[in-house]
Amino acid sequence: MKSLEALLKVFAELHPEDAARALESVDAGDAVRLLAGLPPKVAAGVIERTSGDAADRLLVALDDPTVSAIVEQMTPRAGAIVLHHLPAERRDGVLGALPEAVARPLRDTAGYPADTVGGIMDTRVASLPIDLTVQQVIGRIRKIPRETLHYLYVTDRDRRIIGVLTMRDLLLSGTRDPIEPMVKRNVVSVPATMSCEELIDMMRAKRFVALPVVDFDGRLIGVVKRDEVMAAGELEAFEDMQKIVGAGADERALSPVSTVVRSRLPWLMVNLGTAFMAAAVVGLFEGVIAQVAALAVMLPIVAGQGGNTGAQSLAVVMRGLALREIIPGVNRRVVSKELVAGVINGVAVAVVTSLAVLAWRAIVGDAASVASGLALVIGLAMIVNMAAAALSGAAIPLVLHKMGRDPAQSASIFLTTVTDIVGFAAFLGFAKIMMPMITTSA
Repeated sequence: MKSLEALLKVFAELHPEDAARALESVDAGDAVRLLAGLPPKVAAGVIERTSGDAADRLLVALDDPTVSAIVEQMTPRAGAIVLHHLPAERRDGVLGALPEAVARPLRDTAGYPADTVGGIMDTRVASLPIDLTVQQVIGRIRKIPRETLHYLYVTDRDRRIIGVLTMRDLLLSGTRDPIEPMVKRNVVSVPATMSCEELIDMMRAKRFVALPVVDFDGRLIGVVKRDEVMAAGELEAFEDMQKIVGAGADERALSPVSTVVRSRLPWLMVNLGTAFMAAAVVGLFEGVIAQVAALAVMLPIVAGQGGNTGAQSLAVVMRGLALREIIPGVNRRVVSKELVAGVINGVAVAVVTSLAVLAWRAIVGDAASVASGLALVIGLAMIVNMAAAALSGAAIPLVLHKMGRDPAQSASIFLTTVTDIVGFAAFLGFAKIMMPMITTSA
């Protein structure tokens, strides 16, 4: 048994990513026992690479001393993420078991929501008081831990950020020179309360290696690094992709079946309800379909084109919201643009579809008037459905966003409902209106 535990320890130490995936795929009780048996430093590396849903299950099941020992081996940013996974009533117990030097930066970071700059910042950041000389600064730099040096940030004695100092100016100056005249004061800093979305936009635009984080009083409290911010942005984009199709944001390829079912089943049930709504619309025109069997063959064509059109608009608008291209005041312009594009595309597709239906019904031997009637029905329905789909694909995420809801989580289900109902109603409604034309015998 000891040899097995040693093997697990070596495996987790050398391959923490694989160990995290393995823990996600086993029973929760076994995963907790395996994790508790690892040294805290090794367990910390595994937890940092575990998906959010699995981390929730593991951390809640571990006792406070074990969690404290694991958190002590993490960076403040990673430790704060762990604390966010714990219920609020357990955080004080975990923090209380830690040395004050470890607990203090964790409290600072965990006090901010996870989707803000303060929630992802690294509190390990070095600064230099502005009243030092070059020689004093060089002496301090030699003693500062390397991982805390990003830029040479300069502050006053209350740690309010003043500017940055370049290494070039420092090395070209005399040892007795004060650093105050060398400080570049147009430093860009970000407040801890800024959203991560805004931070990602700023990082893309400015291309800084790191940005200092300040509190309400302008005091330097941390730093955010470009690589980590961009990685967080990519992870958020992948999570949105999964949520759009009704999968859980934290789902992974090797997530347990229980996690998969729990995250997907509710949305499948919602989708089932909307499917019954669409079926009810078709049921209203059951007599029309009974008289003209060809209508049943063409129904999927109308629904499919509407779905694709709506998905295109939805993807573009979702991207605009994620990258903050859609700012207040442009919503109407975005919706109008998508509607016009939907109408134009609808007319083009309707012409091609109508010609295809004419050729098809001529081959099967329908009268020219019947073939023309069916072509007209599907052409009009195509225009209406694609216009409605484009309009819905743009409007639904914008409305959800304005309501404070996550458009990625439910926009596609609402969109599918609209395109199916409008498509079926338009196609079968036009067919009912033109019934004399499409039932005339050859």
